[in-house]
Amino acid sequence: MKLLIINGTFLTMNGNETIKNGYMVIENEFIQYIGKDKPEGENNYDQMINGADRIYMPGLINTHTHAAMSLLRGYADDLALKTWLAKIWPIEAKFTKEDVKWGTLLSILEMLKGGITCFVDMYHHMDEVAQSVEISGVRACLTRGLIGFGGKEAQQAILKEAKTFSKYWNGKANGRITTMMSPHSLYTCTPEFIEQILQVAKELKLPIHMHMSETLSEVEENVKQYGLRPVAHLQKLGVFDHPCLVAHAVYLTDEEIDILKEFSVHVSHNPGSNLKLASGIARLPKLLKEGVLVSLGTDSAASNNNLDMIEEVRLAALIHKGNTGDPTAISAVDALRLGTIDGAKSIWLNDVGMLKVGMRADFIAINTDQAHVLPKYDFISNIVYSARACDVEDVWVNGKQLVKNKEMLILDEEQIKYEFNVRFERLTKFMSEL
Repeated sequence: MKLLIINGTFLTMNGNETIKNGYMVIENEFIQYIGKDKPEGENNYDQMINGADRIYMPGLINTHTHAAMSLLRGYADDLALKTWLAKIWPIEAKFTKEDVKWGTLLSILEMLKGGITCFVDMYHHMDEVAQSVEISGVRACLTRGLIGFGGKEAQQAILKEAKTFSKYWNGKANGRITTMMSPHSLYTCTPEFIEQILQVAKELKLPIHMHMSETLSEVEENVKQYGLRPVAHLQKLGVFDHPCLVAHAVYLTDEEIDILKEFSVHVSHNPGSNLKLASGIARLPKLLKEGVLVSLGTDSAASNNNLDMIEEVRLAALIHKGNTGDPTAISAVDALRLGTIDGAKSIWLNDVGMLKVGMRADFIAINTDQAHVLPKYDFISNIVYSARACDVEDVWVNGKQLVKNKEMLILDEEQIKYEFNVRFERLTKFMSEL
């Protein structure tokens, strides 16, 4: 399959390069050509698209979420994290494999239609998640979240499950699925359990992904229990000697940021979720200034309450201006990098995240012929400060079109919504009892 796009505007995320009225050629899974000059062989293409009034850019990459929690959207609003978890966990314990399947598919539907071509998921019943990723065509980095409650026997059972899952699914779906090992957090996993998870990660040569320093109370409780703040604690356990992506990292000192930089720890910044749970505002400008690799995540639809990465990009650009009093704290292009190329780097993907010859064809088209996006003065500004998830028209992953004119080409949207609502109705009886 060979595709030619003409007359498009291409935000390549290769530096600050923007190509106006340009051309892009996709052959099979890869970008074969992108540039201002018309490629030769106009009759040698299986498909040609006129990209006028469209911005083409790399697909957005969501580096932290819990997809099946779409079933709990709106259930525990306006609560702090600790109280929120106490309300959420009893309902999650009622989730069946079918609940996870349809909750995940609804989230994939939302993410694809909003221009997210790759996401990181930490949850349970992960075979259902992986199968949903496989059939949908999306790209994902998947991990079985490990909560160490219930004693050593329970810990060993879920660790074995996580190891089996991660080993089997890594590289599946034509390479669209990668895996990691995930101790949920320091407050749900003992040091001994984290060390065991780390050993498995080393054995399988997989990165670690976990929550860290999300709230002030989490940091204070870790000091009270172990005598160390989370960063020093994880450093002591050897977690940072291994490739690691931490989510949130809201409460960091200058010294801790230096440690993250020293050990090349990656950070998933989740501004929407952190604001809604009143967890705080991460020190993104300082992290970037010191050279820490940062990406963006939505967290779950139960704590956000959407999976809108364009909104996360905008929040990343806006809240740090207001928080620091510096309008230059995070520029529009910096924010967009967090959601694209830096997202790819954060999960160790080196062939997606920008539009460049030889890269995999994970890209989206956004409609610019709309009142809230015009005029076409600064295209990066148009995306970051003006566009919305619903402006995404077309989506490709691995060179295969998954969304066309806002319509799903592979997933059955109506069936997913129907099955999702059936599962939600089953769960409501448990919600009413708590």
